[in-house]
Amino acid sequence: MPELPEVEAVCRRLREEAQGATIRRLAIRRASICKPDNAEDISAAARNRKLRSIERRGKHILLGLSGGTTLYVHLRMTGNLYVIPDYRFAPVSARALFELPDNRAIVFDDPRALGKITLSARLEQLGVEPLTPAFTVEKLKEMISQSRQPAKTFLMDQRHIAGLGNIYAAEALFKAGQDPRKPIATKRAGAMYSSIVAVLADAVHSAYSTYSKPGHLLAAEEQKLMVYGREGEPCRVCGRAIRRIPQGGRSTYFCAGCQK
Repeated sequence: MPELPEVEAVCRRLREEAQGATIRRLAIRRASICKPDNAEDISAAARNRKLRSIERRGKHILLGLSGGTTLYVHLRMTGNLYVIPDYRFAPVSARALFELPDNRAIVFDDPRALGKITLSARLEQLGVEPLTPAFTVEKLKEMISQSRQPAKTFLMDQRHIAGLGNIYAAEALFKAGQDPRKPIATKRAGAMYSSIVAVLADAVHSAYSTYSKPGHLLAAEEQKLMVYGREGEPCRVCGRAIRRIPQGGRSTYFCAGCQK
């Protein structure tokens, strides 16, 4: 599943390649991606509208159109959003095509058709954006003081920090030396804050350079994962075997030697 860095990379590329373009037509090939909205209503709302802004909120992509309409895109497990030079050569897994006047198109490509394009989204419950000035040590300390959740569960709770997913939560916990099974102590808020920001900043840079589609990172992938997906392999720091445990319905990877 695309996490914050991958979604951010998608937004940055779209801004470079398509922001300011007029959407001649939005052709929705799979109406179910628009539920609970109506696909025809969404197509009509986008027709002949200029794509004025492309923003990210958590893992959501917000396409701001002229006239005040916003389309909300969620990539879910296998979705992607990118520009192709000719809409007539869209892949068979394209669920929607934002056709542009020069025959280019923004493709909503989603092999499993789990992603969404809607006219509204419930974003008010999302927490602070971790790569903005609103995310501070003090803010994190305040959130930690009000929670007794295990560290990994705390970081994965989108009401706390928006967009932080399984991979980068595990990596941030390792970098901070925090056991994912234990609550975060307020005195460790500074280390946790620095780790989250550093891991996400590196991941965004890497994703922008190398990200191709969900589950597929190019061979030039720059970010070396320390624990995620490395069960049984030696820790790159202390040499102990990386462990994997179930937590909140997801796999948590950690080093029992480095994370206390």
